[in-house]
Amino acid sequence: MTDARGRLTGKTVLVTGASSGIGRAIAIRCANEGADVAVTYRGNREGGEATAAAIRAAGRRAELIRADIAREEEVQALTAELERRSERVDVWINNAGADILTGDSGRLSRVEKLDLVLAVDLRGTVIASWAAVELMRRQGGSGIIINMSWDHVTLGLEGENPMVYAAAKGGIASFSRSMAREVAPDIRVNVLAPGFIQTAFGDAADERWVESVKKRTPLHRWGAPDDLAGAAVFLASDDAAFMTGQMIMVNGGVVM
Repeated sequence: MTDARGRLTGKTVLVTGASSGIGRAIAIRCANEGADVAVTYRGNREGGEATAAAIRAAGRRAELIRADIAREEEVQALTAELERRSERVDVWINNAGADILTGDSGRLSRVEKLDLVLAVDLRGTVIASWAAVELMRRQGGSGIIINMSWDHVTLGLEGENPMVYAAAKGGIASFSRSMAREVAPDIRVNVLAPGFIQTAFGDAADERWVESVKKRTPLHRWGAPDDLAGAAVFLASDDAAFMTGQMIMVNGGVVM
C-alpha cells in the first residue's frame, strides 16, 4: 500500500498517453505518491491495462479511458467520463504525443510528420488544456495542469525531425505561459521539457549515436522515464505551490 505521507495523497491525477514510456512512469509514480490516477491510451489498450494494473498494485484507484487527444469530441467525452467516474480531477498532465521517429510513422514525409505532430502534440495539448480548465472550474476552480514540451525548443537542433518537433513543442511552451497568466491564481500551469530519454526511440537508435549523446550530456547518460516522473510529481505537489508558467528541463544538462 502507498505511504499515507505521499506528496499527492488525496489527489486525483489524469495522465494522457500513459500506456508506455514517460506517461506510464509518471502515472505509476503519482500512484506511489498517494494519488488515484486516471490514464488514457489511444491504440495500445494492453499497455494501458498494464499501467492501470501497476497503479492498483500500489494500492491506488485506477481508471482507464480510451481517448484520441487530437479529436476535440473525444477530449470532451474524456472530461465527461472523468466527471462520471471521479469526484474531481486535481492534476491534469498532457503527456500524449505523436511518434514520428519509429515504426511506420518514421517513414512519413516531412509534411505528413508536421501535420501529425501539430495535430496531436500542439493542437491536442491546447484542446485538452482548455478542457482541463473548464473541468476544474466546474469543480470549484482550483487545479494543476502540466504540459510536455522539449528542451531543445530553447536552443534549436538541426535535422528534419527536430525542426518538426520544435514547431509543435515550442508552441506548447509559449501557449502554456500564456494560459498560466490567463487562469491564475486558482489554476497553475507548468511545463516539463525532456531531453534525450530512453524510450522506444532510444532503444531503436544507432548505438554510436546513442553513445555520442551520452558524451555531450554533462551527466553522461540518457534520461529514464522515471527521471521525468519525479519532476512531474514535484510540479503536481504542494512543493511547487508558488510556481506557474515555468518550464523544467529534465535532460542531464545537455541544454542549460
